[in-house]
Amino acid sequence: VQLAESGGGLVQPGGSLRLSCSVSEYTRKDYCVGWFRQAPGKEREGVAIIDKNGLISVAQAVKGRFTTSLDSAKTTLYLQMNNLFLDDTAMYYCVADPCPVWLGLRPLYNYWGQGTQVTVSS
Repeated sequence: VQLAESGGGLVQPGGSLRLSCSVSEYTRKDYCVGWFRQAPGKEREGVAIIDKNGLISVAQAVKGRFTTSLDSAKTTLYLQMNNLFLDDTAMYYCVADPCPVWLGLRPLYNYWGQGTQVTVSS
């Protein structure tokens, strides 16, 4: 089942957006799930990950501004983005992996969504 992100769009600096991703097929199997992003001309960058035990890792670049969470039924993964900067402009991807070892924020996840574009501009 493909991961499908939603919620991207155009927002002004300082604004907020919430991204969503359907992950029930993966959380049911105790996969790690999370978010990456890629800006034009840059490498993919880990944003936030929830491991199979619920431990959350957040990239330093977004710590204090972005949070990730699962709904109570563990069917939907969210990325709440507050106080957005121009540098947050990127394609945002939902990811999943069995995580036999801790992958952290490295782009080694096996399953990727198609991405949703977030553009921060005045």
